Amino acid sequence: MTPALSVENFRKTYGNFVAVDDLSFHVNQGDIYGFLGPNGAGKSTTIRALLGLIQPTSGQVKIFGQSLATDRAGAMRRIGSIVEKPDFYKNLSGRKNLELFAWLSKVRDARHRIDRMLELVGLSQRDRDAVKGYSHGMKQRLGLAQALLHDPDLIILDEPTTGLDPQGIVDLRKLLLQLQAEGKTIFLSSHILSEIELIATRMVIINKGRAIVEGTVAELLSREDLVVSFSFLSTPLSNNPPDDFPWIGRIQQRSSDHWILSLSDDEIPRVNEWLVGRGMAVTAIQSRRRLEDLFVRLTMEEGTMKGGKSR
Repeated sequence: MTPALSVENFRKTYGNFVAVDDLSFHVNQGDIYGFLGPNGAGKSTTIRALLGLIQPTSGQVKIFGQSLATDRAGAMRRIGSIVEKPDFYKNLSGRKNLELFAWLSKVRDARHRIDRMLELVGLSQRDRDAVKGYSHGMKQRLGLAQALLHDPDLIILDEPTTGLDPQGIVDLRKLLLQLQAEGKTIFLSSHILSEIELIATRMVIINKGRAIVEGTVAELLSREDLVVSFSFLSTPLSNNPPDDFPWIGRIQQRSSDHWILSLSDDEIPRVNEWLVGRGMAVTAIQSRRRLEDLFVRLTMEEGTMKGGKSR
């Protein structure tokens, strides 16, 4: 099946400044694809190129196999997007803003689509209110409704959780999973790594304008040590780990009844055996791998190998 999105050897320079350097990745149809990187990694430049807002210095972007360079208008009909902060006519209602966008975009059956999108994003009860009275989170929801109004196949979202409260983030997660179930492809750039970990099928991490790693979340997390929590009854030993504890440098957090360590799978029983052998009553062991740890390790390693920065 043709990828929904292909970035092939994309390079963007501004004079002598290299914003993105030979970046390649692809997004399969039906993916929720995480696009991650620290500030200055080149994410914004890449997203602008995906939307045809800037031209590559070299390389190309394809939407469902069609080069943006040869048919931008056709490609854009298949894309919906929120980039940075969505903007609206503040004195018009949310519904009127969508009606205007529908007219400009020649959306068929506009009234039905507007009703459905407002219901989908949870704004049906506030659609007649002027946008100037909307909270930031409500504007984000309206922006998502606008992005979906013309029934795009590929949805590009740049930090869509900005300004959302915890319930709003949960609601957005459910909505993205619903859209995926309907066959949509979602390209998601976010700093909230826990959300990417929960919903992404595949992802790429970029830094200094280059891809560091790409793959499924499970594949990438399998490379990481586990974050392991040991709970036990408080003892003098638990308050002060002895110097001969072989994993003392792996302790991330500790209290009198709780230690968190970074360990490989085979080290967990060995640590437990050591603790029990020293008279510590271990009551629970919990382990998981975290995307945050992978992200920090990879971007820090890359940062020590290269200088400069991207946009």
